[in-house]
Amino acid sequence: MNKDIQAYNDSQSATDNEICNVLSAEINRNLTEAESKIWHAHPVWFIDGNPIVGYSKLKAGIRLMFWSGADFDETELKINTGKFKDASVTYTSVEQINIDDLARWIEKSKKIQWDYKNIIKRKGVLLRLGN
Repeated sequence: MNKDIQAYNDSQSATDNEICNVLSAEINRNLTEAESKIWHAHPVWFIDGNPIVGYSKLKAGIRLMFWSGADFDETELKINTGKFKDASVTYTSVEQINIDDLARWIEKSKKIQWDYKNIIKRKGVLLRLGN
């Protein structure tokens, strides 16, 4: 476990800490090739420098976000409006986390990626990576 991410998790309330610990453990278990770090003040996992998944504390709970999740075709993930391809789900208790759904979403995050790494270089234009 990345020590900065563990410190982030430990700084949360008891309920949010439990949610964060489950999310980080499952992401680490299913996304072994990723680099993880605190990015823009919250935990994020990257593949080849491209942000894939992360979570953050919101007033409503802990939001798990997939940067390319809008293309996952998953009804549980709320697609955010705007020009980006992110989608997310918010948890208020650890019991709401479906480990099978989470593993499936992480697997999709490896295959379905938009190039956020080079978005500034491309002046805000997102391109799909891979297939």
